[in-house]
Amino acid sequence: MDIHEYQAKEMLKRFGVSTPRGGIAYSPEQAVYRCSELSGDKWVVKAQIHSGARGKAGGVRICATEEEVADAAQWMLGRRLVTHQTGPQGKLVNRLYIEEATSIAQEIYLGFVMDRKLERVVVVASAQGGMEIEEISANEPDSLIRSVVDPAVGMQNFQAREIAFQLGLDPTLIPAAVKTIIGCYRLMSETDANMVEINPLVVTKSNEIVALDAKLAFDDNALFRHPDISELRDKSQEDPRETYAGDRGLNYIGLDGKIGCIVNGAGLAMATLDMIKMAGGEPANFLDVGGGASPERVLMSFKAVLNDRNVEGILVNIFAGINRCDWIAEGVIRAVKELDLQMPLVVRLSGTNVEEGRKLLADSGLNITTASSLAEAAEKVVGEWKAAQMKEAS
Repeated sequence: MDIHEYQAKEMLKRFGVSTPRGGIAYSPEQAVYRCSELSGDKWVVKAQIHSGARGKAGGVRICATEEEVADAAQWMLGRRLVTHQTGPQGKLVNRLYIEEATSIAQEIYLGFVMDRKLERVVVVASAQGGMEIEEISANEPDSLIRSVVDPAVGMQNFQAREIAFQLGLDPTLIPAAVKTIIGCYRLMSETDANMVEINPLVVTKSNEIVALDAKLAFDDNALFRHPDISELRDKSQEDPRETYAGDRGLNYIGLDGKIGCIVNGAGLAMATLDMIKMAGGEPANFLDVGGGASPERVLMSFKAVLNDRNVEGILVNIFAGINRCDWIAEGVIRAVKELDLQMPLVVRLSGTNVEEGRKLLADSGLNITTASSLAEAAEKVVGEWKAAQMKEAS
């Protein structure tokens, strides 16, 4: 789960990381009022969306007058900002963060991520801040500093000092840098975050270290331990297909193809995507219906898949162990009837109660194609989808 920049900065402050003063605004009038609260002669208006590269899309503006603040807010609110991270659909701006302007002397990149191969938190830092980490890796690979944290002892002061010195900071700033690095690690450890990124972390002209931008992401599976963090979720920034499925306990990831997939088991789901591509089609989603799926859960899975308007065919691939093929068949039949499904539908069942499941499908009288193997099922669904496309074109 991602959160907004202003929410991330509030959390950073709790762990001793300095951030500029700012306030949230939902209208141009409120944005101007925030300026009067902050005082000063320059402010930064920031669109709050779950994406980086907002500045390149016009989502970050430095303003010298209240009129400029109002104009920037008017332009951003209600607009869909498109960045390389949002995709062509963009993300809707429905709130702004008004922040005091900061005089910058140096920009630094500081990130904490979970390295799955090492099974450790890794600190990634660079004296070349302000760019995306991909750009830094490509353009300034020698500037990258990596430090692995031992989970048995956590981030130690000496380790944070080493990072600070490698960044080339003035010796007088080392204590503040150590406090910032330790604070970020504590945040990550104590909140079950899987990423903490400050880009840029700046040294101001008044010789202070300040987090100018921040991005936090949390492990969804650990949110039950942090109800206060769960409350920060903004569903308007999420893929509506994934939100619908996630709220119903389904493991769903939206893709860009035309063939919807309903599968049990993550490994089998991945194999199903590969087989659809090998057959000449493109999968529209990854969906793991889970073990012990009832007919009601199968129906919900169909609804989740059909929330994607690009879906033009569906493949159901079940290898039943904990599941039962007759339950799956009942759910498929119910879905076809209740949803008035007209698109190609191929069902491959194997495992527990497979004969009962196949008989239910055969006796249903519905337009459901069956297959005995995954390869056959993929070939059939792609073939029927292509035939339907040709028929519609003619």
